[in-house]
Amino acid sequence: MRALATVGLLLTLCVVLLPESGAQSRSKAGSGLADKVQQLLDMSAKKTVLRLNGQTFKDFVKTPPRNYSMVVMFTALSPSRQCVICRHAHEEFTIVANSFRFSPVYSNRLFFAMVDFDEGSSVFQMMRLNTAPVFMHFPAKGKPKGSDTMDIQRVGFSAEVIAKWIQERTDVQIRVFRPPNYSGTVAAVMLFGLVGGFLYLRRNNLDFLANKQMWGFIAVIFCFAMVSGQMWNHIRSPPFVHKSQNGGVSYIHGSSQGQLVIETYIVMFLNAMIVAGMILLTEAGSSTDARKGRIMAIVGLFLVAVFFSLILSVFRSKAQGYPYSFLFK
Repeated sequence: MRALATVGLLLTLCVVLLPESGAQSRSKAGSGLADKVQQLLDMSAKKTVLRLNGQTFKDFVKTPPRNYSMVVMFTALSPSRQCVICRHAHEEFTIVANSFRFSPVYSNRLFFAMVDFDEGSSVFQMMRLNTAPVFMHFPAKGKPKGSDTMDIQRVGFSAEVIAKWIQERTDVQIRVFRPPNYSGTVAAVMLFGLVGGFLYLRRNNLDFLANKQMWGFIAVIFCFAMVSGQMWNHIRSPPFVHKSQNGGVSYIHGSSQGQLVIETYIVMFLNAMIVAGMILLTEAGSSTDARKGRIMAIVGLFLVAVFFSLILSVFRSKAQGYPYSFLFK
């Protein structure tokens, strides 16, 4: 009977203590998560983009419990790394983080962070990254999927594009607020001031305003700017260049849905050379000097053939599957 009583007492203690032990473990887990979130809130109050190293990346991103999403930019900002686009990408990423921090949708369910290669090379090895910049979303539950890595080769990395990508991942809509930039206004005021001053000084001799060649030159320059995509740059704010898949610098966007700033300058130059060639061909026929006319025709034909082939090659590289080419593939 004593043995049975002892067994009954032990079973009773187990029934009582096991729920208490489970409740304590749940309480510790909840307390640990609350402390972790509070640390992130305190850190983000000082700087919207948290700088993580190997240990803090494991603590806040890889180690559970976690009920928040983390958007991490992997970058290499040191000048010795020669990452041309990393600094520009970091500026765009910071704009998105600041827009979220001071927006009505701000909450403790989403945080922004960055890992610099010189501060967290072990993280790059852990994530098997050999290039930068890379934007990754770490969801609150589960592991990142393929769509949780932003395809900057296709869509670029402007603040608006990053915000849209985050909305697709987290359902958090971030309205991007860019800091005011008065350089365009100042430049316009200075230009109008210079033009007004010049016209005032030449007020007694304004015959040059009827110069057809001058207005034709201005019209051609305006056409070059519009055809090359300057207005698209002004609206979309694309990067100047971006990093190619092999680690080099790419000057031509690989998709017909995007372009780079330097790409518009390249297209503008190619169009200008084609127009110059056409002008030389046209003027060669009206030249009174036969030898000069032949030289102008040869040079014009050369410019048209070579630079038209180059611009066709650029179009071919962007429009995948386009079958036609001329002198260059």
